[in-house]
Amino acid sequence: MTPIGAVVRGLAAGTVGTAAMDLFLFARYRRGGGTSSLAQWESSSGVSEWAQAPAPAQVGRRLIEGLFQTQLDDKWARLLNNVTHWAFGTISGAQYGLLAGSLPAQRIVYGLPFGAAVWTGGYVILPATKLYEPIWKYDRDTLAKDLSAHLVYGLATSSAMRALSARTECAPGTQP
Repeated sequence: MTPIGAVVRGLAAGTVGTAAMDLFLFARYRRGGGTSSLAQWESSSGVSEWAQAPAPAQVGRRLIEGLFQTQLDDKWARLLNNVTHWAFGTISGAQYGLLAGSLPAQRIVYGLPFGAAVWTGGYVILPATKLYEPIWKYDRDTLAKDLSAHLVYGLATSSAMRALSARTECAPGTQP
């Protein structure tokens, strides 16, 4: 697999992983009594100002405001939450694609350490940006729920990457 092929497959796999994670989180939300539709929940319909915007929106806000030296109005919080969340999941998939594409064999189980690494990264980077508390300030249940969602992301990403890679492999002795 070429590096470009690995990145493209990884981008697609990261998109699948992000969708799987979101469906997992939505199912948890509904089991917990949530009443929003999937479209409302997925599009962050309750986010209307920066004060209530979750971490993905805040990261995107800081990137845009810092890069362009401007202040974003509250109306952008909802959109930026979604764009940043999906961009991060997709781009993380590209990184996985490069790694998985360089291995002699792809295993779905590799998604577990990948998902755990993405989860860990969030608890390193986001506290450094003052958007999260340090990991030791969260209770075990909160951390376990967050980790489980990231493991779903990792497994779905690795499954999609393997499926996309298998479709392009040839039988021994043949050429693509």
